[in-house]
Amino acid sequence: MPTNQPRVCVIGAGCSGITAVKNLIQAGITNVICYEQNDQVGGNWIYSEKETHSSVCETTHIISSKTMSQYLDYPMPEHYPDYPSHSQLLEYFQSYAHTFGVLDYIHFNSTVESVKKLENEKWEVQIKGSNPEIFDFLMIANGHHSVPRMPEFNGTFDGKIMHSHSYKNNRNFRDQRVLVVGVGNSGCDCAVETSRVAEYVAISARSPQYIIPKFMFGKPADTFNDGLQWLPNFIIAPMRRLALKMYIGSYEKYGLQQPPYDPIASHPTMNSELLYKIRHGKVHPKPGISKIEGKRVFFSNGESSEFDVIIAATGYKIATPFFDKSFLNYEDSDRVPLYLRIFHPKHPSLLFIGLCQPQGAIWPLSDAQAKLAANYVAGRWIMPQNIAELAEKDSDYIDKEFIPSKRHTVEVHFMPYLKSLLNQVPRNAPEWEHEKAH
Repeated sequence: MPTNQPRVCVIGAGCSGITAVKNLIQAGITNVICYEQNDQVGGNWIYSEKETHSSVCETTHIISSKTMSQYLDYPMPEHYPDYPSHSQLLEYFQSYAHTFGVLDYIHFNSTVESVKKLENEKWEVQIKGSNPEIFDFLMIANGHHSVPRMPEFNGTFDGKIMHSHSYKNNRNFRDQRVLVVGVGNSGCDCAVETSRVAEYVAISARSPQYIIPKFMFGKPADTFNDGLQWLPNFIIAPMRRLALKMYIGSYEKYGLQQPPYDPIASHPTMNSELLYKIRHGKVHPKPGISKIEGKRVFFSNGESSEFDVIIAATGYKIATPFFDKSFLNYEDSDRVPLYLRIFHPKHPSLLFIGLCQPQGAIWPLSDAQAKLAANYVAGRWIMPQNIAELAEKDSDYIDKEFIPSKRHTVEVHFMPYLKSLLNQVPRNAPEWEHEKAH
């Protein structure tokens, strides 16, 4: 390894970590080690029935379309469907890592136990069972879907309660009475899949949420929305609402609350089956929970039912378990002030890749983040002196654009955010010179 280069540590070899390594190589930085706790790349796209890591469900397909979900310079195979399966995504990520030589830089089966900041912006990284290593830059790409956020209920449930994090398939729910709490993407998937085998399935929504079909007028919904981007927002916003109303009607006809805000003011729930299941009597919408007594759940509208299982699809905490919590802890934060969702105002050698929640796929954004971050490490991009002010402004923008919720702490609008990143990439940033196989 070159000795005159900064030494860079990348934590995690999921979709964000592998593009971090690829972009470092592309920027000319090859003194890199990526630590990954699994035995292969792919992160939560490595399906496993065991809870060894946060993984997708057996039936998972992506919720953003193929064309809006690929890395910036590595298209998905033409034979992939509009919404590829988790196994196809894993194959795509592994092909990406192989094509760009990323695998040579990854230490598999390596769990990061602790990270400490030293003097002169250096970092001491302790790997389980190994001696500590010292690095000049630290890239955090460990994802933010690993530590479940459990709800607090009024009362004690005598049945089984689990987080959607633990849901892998529907085989254990046959003939059960199931209550899913939360109408995000995981909640809707759990409700739809368990309804195929369960005796009874209900889904509890404490607040209104847009349930958006994955196809609109014959197109994937995100490409339909992307086609409107050239219009001013005061025209786009009513067009989105009108298109949804024309396509599915009123949410109240499905027993759901009608959201009073614009569809892009919250993280979208993309699901074409939930509304179908509701109208076919297979999933029963319920309002928020007021209390629980034994196996009986009471809802805010006065109704009550008994359940065998509660699946809490209530999101995740932003986890950096390798840091001492007195140093950095975003688990319960309402704001995460990072400039461009990457740069920490107090630690210039600490970079986050993938710590955002896009209204679309995360890995194209991680790619753009990594491209900018790698060129910063290489000295081609200079960090602004007023980075603390800019980081606060980034969080102010999130507060203004999205409804208040832990779900939106790191939310971004996909296309505007992507453009803001690419506009910062230096013009002299190196491109990949090797022939790429697709």
